[in-house]
Amino acid sequence: MATAKKVALYLLIVFVLYTIIATPKRAAQLVQIGFEGISSAAQGVGEFMTQLVS
Repeated sequence: MATAKKVALYLLIVFVLYTIIATPKRAAQLVQIGFEGISSAAQGVGEFMTQLVS
């Protein structure tokens, strides 16, 4: 089972590296979208906490 996890992890890493090398503009867009999502989620949690305390 541990070997299967290692193989899956290596395949994921190879896929990510291939995507970055083959289409760097698209990879940058995906990273930007991901960070925007994380930022939006953090802002939502902050607003929730503010409303909870008030």
